[in-house]
Amino acid sequence: MASEQVTERRPLSRMEDLVSLCARRGYIFPSSEIYGGINGFWDYGPLGTELKNNLKAFWWQRVVRERADVEGIDTAIIAHPRTWEASGHVEHFSDPMVDCRKCKRRFRADHTDVPCPEAPAKRQVAECELTDPRSFNLMLTTRVGASEDAASVAYLRAETCQPIFNDFKRIRESARQKIPFGIAQIGKAFRNEINPRNFTFRSREFEQAEMEFFCHPSEREHWFEHWRQQRLHFHECLGFGTDVLRTRAHDADELAHYCKNAVDVEYAFPFGWQEIEGIHDRGDWDLSRHSSFSGKDLSVTDETTKERYTPMVIETSVGVDRTTLALLANSYSEEVLANGESRVVLGLPAHVAPVKAAVLPLSKKLAEPSHALENSLRRQFNVFYDDAGNIGRRYRRQDEAGTPFCITYDFESPDDGRVTVRERDSMAQERIPIDAVVGYLRERIEAPI
Repeated sequence: MASEQVTERRPLSRMEDLVSLCARRGYIFPSSEIYGGINGFWDYGPLGTELKNNLKAFWWQRVVRERADVEGIDTAIIAHPRTWEASGHVEHFSDPMVDCRKCKRRFRADHTDVPCPEAPAKRQVAECELTDPRSFNLMLTTRVGASEDAASVAYLRAETCQPIFNDFKRIRESARQKIPFGIAQIGKAFRNEINPRNFTFRSREFEQAEMEFFCHPSEREHWFEHWRQQRLHFHECLGFGTDVLRTRAHDADELAHYCKNAVDVEYAFPFGWQEIEGIHDRGDWDLSRHSSFSGKDLSVTDETTKERYTPMVIETSVGVDRTTLALLANSYSEEVLANGESRVVLGLPAHVAPVKAAVLPLSKKLAEPSHALENSLRRQFNVFYDDAGNIGRRYRRQDEAGTPFCITYDFESPDDGRVTVRERDSMAQERIPIDAVVGYLRERIEAPI
């Protein structure tokens, strides 16, 4: 219909609009919200949990299940403390910090270009009365066991890759893998960020999806380029176009001392280009360090040449929360229709959208057959049932929630055995047989190859 035609589309320009939608629709909101929240920690509601789980499942499918040369694991959040000594985190994982003597807040010394909450006219922190910079370790500590002595101190993992290196020998032998092969996992990591900011982008508790690929030193350049291309294609399959997605190679002075090459996959958020994934050539640093600190030999022998060597590591590390935020930011738009009405739309790709379809009976009198349709769809898809308010208002609610398809069961449906399917982005409507709905949805929510 002409009234449903879009005359103007405005993409997300203010993060405040997305933060408001996420709270309103139950995507993401502050943890412990009834107590005022806790800085750097976020809770995912029903829609946010489904979206993040779908993203993780898509990553697992592409990185682990579709490849014979990658094994998936799930390690404990707390590793032996020597793990973090070997990795260098205990000694070097720190940021320079300064304190504002007026507001008593703490800031990174290289991030003083923000307004001080206590300063007049939003004066920048750099202009305030600041303490001298001092080192601030980002590791979050805990205690294991009942005693309070130093021997019980442990760390919440700062990244998910180090336990992978701990398990390298066990996984290689038990899975009967030969070099080259990879080990992947998705899990929580924790960093005591000085200044969490930009919604969920920089948090103290977050999820990573990491894969460590072990290869012969002579093949490290080949596998680095292979995984760079694979990872870029993954993000393209999430709907990120070249206008919002880019890769950025690290300059020589940015590289970690053990890193030969590094590329960031960056997304253009309203607050600027920011990393959502990193691809790194870590060399043999990790396995060599853990061999030294544990006393266990993590080198391998080539069965053909009998060469003994320590494998090189090519790492891909995705910020799950950051990529979820990028998906939300990329899909958000405000549209003006031909009839003057407006709508907010989350144009999420169907294969990661939290709810695949909403069943909307035209009247509550049609509840019984509509629920029957809903229940049949639930066996294969996450669906939503809504019979409150007029049909136009229900469409708008689903548009804002990111639901790709709405299925209307009307008074003609019992007689002709058909329902009306409305597509979110175009708002086009099509009447199809009820027994064809499953195939219709399955065909349209399949992930890009």
